[in-house]
Amino acid sequence: MSLDQVLPGHAPPAPRTPVEPGSGEKSAERARGSGKSVGSPLERVVPVSRRGRSVPRWVRRAVGPVALLVVWQVLSGSGVLEEDILASPGTIAATAGDLLGDGTLPSAMLVSLQRVAVGLLLGGTSGVALALVSGLSRLGEDLVDATVQMLRSVPWVGVIPLFIIWLGIGEAPKIALISLGVAFHLYLNVYAGIRGVDAQLVEAGESLGLSRWGLIRHVVLPGALPGAMTGLRYSLATAWLALVFGEQINADDGLGFLMNQAREFFRTDVIVVCLVVYAILGLVADFIVRTLERLLLQWRPTFTGQ
Repeated sequence: MSLDQVLPGHAPPAPRTPVEPGSGEKSAERARGSGKSVGSPLERVVPVSRRGRSVPRWVRRAVGPVALLVVWQVLSGSGVLEEDILASPGTIAATAGDLLGDGTLPSAMLVSLQRVAVGLLLGGTSGVALALVSGLSRLGEDLVDATVQMLRSVPWVGVIPLFIIWLGIGEAPKIALISLGVAFHLYLNVYAGIRGVDAQLVEAGESLGLSRWGLIRHVVLPGALPGAMTGLRYSLATAWLALVFGEQINADDGLGFLMNQAREFFRTDVIVVCLVVYAILGLVADFIVRTLERLLLQWRPTFTGQ
């Protein structure tokens, strides 16, 4: 019994035309002679522009900063940019070497890192705790959210005089300023992440018999984690900014102290060195958070660019 008798409406496959040996090579030669592209199916699908990107990504990312340094050095060497206004990259590199050699810069970095770490811990704990109270409960939202939103509208730099009156001129006002800036960012992002969890996921968890704690643990908190990571990145940037202001309060050590001394003697090279250190520490902290984000959010595929 034939196949078309078993499956009505199915015509038998057409017989294959025999291919003589070497015909594929002849076809490729004819195609090359006519100017048509010949290659593997992947080569025909992937655009040429995509296949031509052989330059490593880190090289492409370094083009902008390197070009900026070259232009800066050229302007300084030609006298267009005077040393009193802004020191040249060569002078700044030599100053950085001197500060590293005598231990001044490492000591200042250690003090500043300690202040940021303590402020981040205190402010992050407070911000996340308030966000959980406000985000997980309507009663908590009524009691907490309005007060936090009101305080958030007050410029946190403007409370420095109050911190000096309340806490003195020691380490306490510096850490309090960092904590204040960190807490608001984490509160807003964690609260938005909790309230942004899909209601259908919550209903699905309830239909599976999850308790309130189980629902919070397995549905709400994982759903709010992306917002918490974003808030942490913002908080780190704010922590370094608050540190710059905080170390202007009668500091006797730290990066801000070095900048204050350099300002009095018009040492633009030392000021730029401290700013570069601030930027490097901020980039390192952001890299750590992004790495942590990739590890914790592996279940959440996202668009990474083309």
